[in-house]
Amino acid sequence: MICTFFGHRDAPSNVEPVLQSLLIDLIENRGATTFYVGNNGNFDLLAGKQLELLKHKYPHIDYFVVVSSISPKNNTFTHENLLFPDILENSPPKYAISKRNNWMLNQADYVVTYVKYISGGAYKIKKTALNKKKTVFELSELM
Repeated sequence: MICTFFGHRDAPSNVEPVLQSLLIDLIENRGATTFYVGNNGNFDLLAGKQLELLKHKYPHIDYFVVVSSISPKNNTFTHENLLFPDILENSPPKYAISKRNNWMLNQADYVVTYVKYISGGAYKIKKTALNKKKTVFELSELM
């Protein structure tokens, strides 16, 4: 089962314990083994950090940082967990993040979100996930 993440760039660090508990539940009880996370903001950083920590406890899981472009700012991630979908190769930069997010959503069985505002990309992709009948876990409701 594949899980992906979408949330606001300014997500607070106090979301981490709730995120960690949810990730453990997804791994232990719901069969999640593959995780896709972006690299645009604090929520993505928090999710990536938790996945890196959990990888030590659950070596059978895989996680990938899905980038929307190939650039020097992506060199903080190891090559093994960096993923650039083919669909983005000729994508104009203006649309790359949105296209990447839709690609991630289409792969996912589970979607973890942190959406507190009714505007922006995280809100839009969460609505799309719900419309596509994905299983969505909203962290702000679990806090």
